[in-house]
Amino acid sequence: MATWKFGDDIDTDAIIPGRYLTLYDPKELAAHAFEGTRDAFATEAAEGDIIVAGRNFGCGSSREHAPIAIRGAGVQVVVAVSFARIFYRNCISTGILPVICPKADSITEDEKITLHLDEGYLTAGERTLAVEPVPVFMRKIIDAGGLVEYAKILTEIETCTK
Repeated sequence: MATWKFGDDIDTDAIIPGRYLTLYDPKELAAHAFEGTRDAFATEAAEGDIIVAGRNFGCGSSREHAPIAIRGAGVQVVVAVSFARIFYRNCISTGILPVICPKADSITEDEKITLHLDEGYLTAGERTLAVEPVPVFMRKIIDAGGLVEYAKILTEIETCTK
């Protein structure tokens, strides 16, 4: 598991360039994730890797392609000082856990990150850093794999209880 470190104001064009918005397959999008920004991500990111960023991660266009590309690369958690509001919601909708950590910019790529969401912190190496709570209903959506999959589960439950 690797940590991929990014700075402030990483916009959705940096995550997935606009010329790839005709693609919809998560793996195809992942092959172009951070192209021109950090090319190694597309070839080296693996299941379980974590992205760590500074302020305003995911700013710019409100495209779902950006979190889909990240998810297609195997990343299921993004920790940032702050997120662009629409990107944050798109993460949840596509099954990525966005974690707000005011000190995320102090995390380095060589530190192993362990989340302790119920307790309100993460560990980065030997350090403990506070994180904002992620509401239970949002975690259920993320755990289901995103909003569409969550809706399918709710529909199945509703059908079974009739």
